[in-house]
Amino acid sequence: MSKKVSFFNFSINKILSPDQSILDQARIRLLYYGFWIVFVAAAGLLVSVYFQHQFILTVTAGIVLVLLFSLFKYLTYRPHWQQISHALLIMATLVNINNVYIVMQKVDITTVQVMLLVILFSFYMLGQAWGLFYSLLNLLPVLAFLVLDYDESYFIPLVPEKVDQATTIISIFANFIIIIFIHSQLYNALFNNIKQLKKTSEEQIELNTKLELAIEKAEKSSQVKTEFLSTMSHEFRTPLNAVIGMSNLMLMGNPRPDQKENLNILKFSANNLLAIINDVLDFNKIEAGKVVFERVQFNLLDLMQNICGGQMLRAEEKGLKFILKIDPGLRNKMLIGDPARITQILFNLISNAIKFTKKGNIWVRVNCEEEGQDAITVNFTVRDTGIGIEKSNLESIFEPFIQESITTTRQYGGTGLGLAIVKRLLELQGLHMHVISKIGEGSEFSFNMEFPVAIELAEEFYRKNLLSKTTTSLGHVRMLIAEDNPVNVLLMKKLLSKWNITPTIAENGERAIEILKYDNFDIILMDLQMPVLNGFDASMLIRKMPDPKKSGVPIIALSAAALHDIKEQILDSGMNDYVSKPFKPEELMEKIQSLVTTVA
Repeated sequence: MSKKVSFFNFSINKILSPDQSILDQARIRLLYYGFWIVFVAAAGLLVSVYFQHQFILTVTAGIVLVLLFSLFKYLTYRPHWQQISHALLIMATLVNINNVYIVMQKVDITTVQVMLLVILFSFYMLGQAWGLFYSLLNLLPVLAFLVLDYDESYFIPLVPEKVDQATTIISIFANFIIIIFIHSQLYNALFNNIKQLKKTSEEQIELNTKLELAIEKAEKSSQVKTEFLSTMSHEFRTPLNAVIGMSNLMLMGNPRPDQKENLNILKFSANNLLAIINDVLDFNKIEAGKVVFERVQFNLLDLMQNICGGQMLRAEEKGLKFILKIDPGLRNKMLIGDPARITQILFNLISNAIKFTKKGNIWVRVNCEEEGQDAITVNFTVRDTGIGIEKSNLESIFEPFIQESITTTRQYGGTGLGLAIVKRLLELQGLHMHVISKIGEGSEFSFNMEFPVAIELAEEFYRKNLLSKTTTSLGHVRMLIAEDNPVNVLLMKKLLSKWNITPTIAENGERAIEILKYDNFDIILMDLQMPVLNGFDASMLIRKMPDPKKSGVPIIALSAAALHDIKEQILDSGMNDYVSKPFKPEELMEKIQSLVTTVA
């Protein structure tokens, strides 16, 4: 019971509670009102046997009355119905055995009624196990008495008491009333319980219907979000492609120092905006569970130098000392893993370290923690002397769109997605980030990652890369570009002119197919979102051309879209590779060289 009642309480309403089940409430009512019926019956029997001068029966009836009142008082103070039920059953059993063996020394209808009461009461109140126990506890002694009486071998030196017909009538009538009362109470409880179960079932069906609608709505919402991200990705990346691309072209044209400074600022700002867009898209990709980790060979020394090269310049611009330390034992090892995801993790950590450090140092350490025959465990640590993080905020900083405080967001900017992405990428690989931080002194982020060691030597790796980058000049490459955006067309023409390539332009996928029918090309750059015929459908139609030279032409997808399933769609449509806008010129050149060389 959750509520307290006074010791002097006699009301049933104060001992019933909404947190009790229908069946438990019925059991308490049965006891409460049953006590009154039994008390009246016992009092009537007491008066009857007293005037008949039946001493033992009078004492028994008196004791029963006192016990009944005590149990009733206990019920109205603390309604522990199970304990009270046990006490009543024990009392009824003792009274019944006492009547059979001592007082009456016979089995009559009253004895049978009491046994029936015990059986009903024990099963209804305490369940099957206790019901069997109390039933046998009453039945077996009575059967034993009947056997002894049948053999005429039962004898005690006490004369059995005899009661008149009135007492017998009172006893039989009271027992029947109690039996009927037990049945009525439990039947009513059972009926109400069935009604409640039916109501609950109907409510459950209704809830399931609402849940299905909610799931359907959530799926539609997710689809809308995906479509929105796809649209916004394309709309943001398309102008950014022009801004970054033109900045690269102008920087490649030997501008004046003042122009170069302005162009670098323009390119830096555009890249920052691109990084924010990429964070939002990449987090959506991770949350959708669409991240696939690659297993490619890479050299950790080269990777760390590429990651930290641009970051060192950022640190120097802020007057920070950038220190990169790589374990000498890792310099010539070829590892197998996903360098792109390692770059993403470390880039976010280092960017944060530089962002939140006004003066002092940035340390990036890469150590060999454990080396086996086929695998190696590497510890990556990024430490700074920045503003530090409150101990209470160490967990929340890894939540999406959350920074340590609103002041931090306003002062330093950012989306608050960087560390969330880092945490998710590590968790997907079964790894954990360790953070040590102190306000005003700085922070340290570290994690361990295990890599299989490649058998191929670093020298062989470098030799292969060198061969792939020293292919023949691109001046003779015949290229078809399917692109509907005039700014992007202008950008591509200017960029390709520096590689001595003069491309053929098609304003949509349908036009690209028409041009390809009457001419041969070494490679096609295919935009994905175009009017009339998009890049996916155009690529599938090209692959169905009867001329194997035309159907087998390499196709590189160029698109500002950056959703998690874009790569699968590209491969399914028959394209060979994918470059996301805005792209790096060297990345595009490498892919063109690779595909043209492969075909040649």
